[in-house]
Amino acid sequence: MHERVVLLHNVRSAHNVGSIFRTADAAGVQKIYLSGYTPTPLDRFGRPQKELAKTALGAEKTVPWEYAKKPSTIIDRLKKEGWCIAGVEQDVRAIDYKSFRIEGPTLCMFGNEVRGISKSLRDACDVLLEIPMHGKKESLNVSVAAGIVLFSAR
Repeated sequence: MHERVVLLHNVRSAHNVGSIFRTADAAGVQKIYLSGYTPTPLDRFGRPQKELAKTALGAEKTVPWEYAKKPSTIIDRLKKEGWCIAGVEQDVRAIDYKSFRIEGPTLCMFGNEVRGISKSLRDACDVLLEIPMHGKKESLNVSVAAGIVLFSAR
C-alpha cells in the first residue's frame, strides 16, 4: 500500500480536526499536516487542546502530525519528493473521488468548512477530487468528506 498523508488548511473547528485524526488513524494514514489557523493537538503552551482531544479519542497521540503556517511549505517539499497532491474540492477540474487510484505517495488536502480550498491551493494540486452531491445541499462536513475519501483511497 502506498503512503498517504493528510493536509488540513484553515479548518476552523477543533471538533472537525479531532474527528479527522480519529478517521485518519482508522484509515491507516501515516501523518497529518496542519496549516493556517487549523487547531493543533497541543496549544502554544504545549497543553492538550481539550476540544480536539474530545473527538480524536487518543488518535491525536498515535497519528504523527506537523504544523506549518503556510501550506505551500508542505506542498512544495512533498512535490519535490515525488508526492501526488490531491485536493478535495468542488471545481471544474475535479474528478469523482471513486475514479481516483493512488499510484504512489499521496497527500490529500482538505480546506475550510465554508470556503474550502483557495484557488491558489487548488492550482498547486496535481488532481482535484469531489464527492458527487445528490441532494439539495452542495457539500458535506469536512470530517465526513475526509472519511469518505480516506477510506476509498485505501
